[in-house]
Amino acid sequence: MENVTPAAPTPDPATVLDRTGLDALIRELAARGYTVVGPTERNGAVVLAELAGADELPWGVGTDTDAGRYRTTARADGAAFAHSAGPQPWKRFLHPPRVREWSAERTDQELVFRAETSPAPSYAFLGVRPCDLRAIAVQDRVLAYGARPDSAYTARRRGAFIVAAECTEPGAACFCVSAGGGPAAGPGYDLVLTEVAEPGDHRFWARAGSERGAEVLAVLPGRHADSRTVNAARTAVDAARDRMGRSLPDVDLHALMAGSRGSAHWDDIAQRCLTCGNCTLVCPTCYCTTSEEVTDLTGDHAERWRRWDSCFDLDFSYLHGGPVRSTGADRYRQWLTHKLGTWHDQFGSSGCVGCGRCVVWCPVGIDLTKEIPVFAAERAESAAATGTAPEPRTAAPEHDGGLA
Repeated sequence: MENVTPAAPTPDPATVLDRTGLDALIRELAARGYTVVGPTERNGAVVLAELAGADELPWGVGTDTDAGRYRTTARADGAAFAHSAGPQPWKRFLHPPRVREWSAERTDQELVFRAETSPAPSYAFLGVRPCDLRAIAVQDRVLAYGARPDSAYTARRRGAFIVAAECTEPGAACFCVSAGGGPAAGPGYDLVLTEVAEPGDHRFWARAGSERGAEVLAVLPGRHADSRTVNAARTAVDAARDRMGRSLPDVDLHALMAGSRGSAHWDDIAQRCLTCGNCTLVCPTCYCTTSEEVTDLTGDHAERWRRWDSCFDLDFSYLHGGPVRSTGADRYRQWLTHKLGTWHDQFGSSGCVGCGRCVVWCPVGIDLTKEIPVFAAERAESAAATGTAPEPRTAAPEHDGGLA
């Protein structure tokens, strides 16, 4: 596949933008043909939607989150990016919930099939969190680097312009640091913003991560980055690293998941789990799909659609005669062991970026950061009883982001 990785950043001075400059960024991206998508407040939640200007950003909106809880709150500092991850992952634009793959028409003489050929939209994503930036890189590995790359995904991903927003206000359910990430943006962005919301001087430290990012930054109304802004921005991001609301235990999760298959704790979790699949829908890395055919009442027109699927669906593992994973315990175990364990075997990294969405949007508040320590304690007790040493923690290599 051709190289579609954002070009290596070129040396250029960083820029400080104010609210007017942020609005100019949105309008400049729109003028270049991008559909700009970013956070905005609707119906009591911070959601992702098309933006026409900076006024539509969630200025002064924060979030109060916990297991099974999400509320928006008012912030006195008027910050635009001081909310934690909302219910919608960016994958809904790169890997949409429903995609038509082909249609067929029956005539008196023949059956004509037509592949879906709609051009891929060009999105500019504004305000991508570092955890979601990592999630996009994870989906790149799954959907673009495999033996059979997903052409629909790669077309959308190739045209995407990413403006990351570093995290200065982690939520109570965030655990990106213990998942191998952090509040600072890693590679894969075209531009990155760090918000400094000080009284009388609300500004954004902006840097380019690609040549096209540098081109956009060069035409925006801003000023050269001063040391006070840079130090304030770095201090805020560093402080966020120490304020994570949750954390994963410091154990080899790959080995832990593999060794906990027979644990009775899966049944305890299953007694609470509704197998609704919310965790897979809000997860920024879950990628499973299924296909379905639909037809009109005459039977002369048919279509095949690909749609998101979930390993919590009873039909997900259906084979000839019945489902392989018939119980809730089986399906929850499949989800968690794949996410934290066998994902390493398939794609060389964990499937979890620590965004906390699965914790927040679980209707019954199941929290994997509290369930995993139970398995770890069981393994430690077993090791002590048998005199064996626990598995050392290992770090699997991760791709550095972007498509190549």
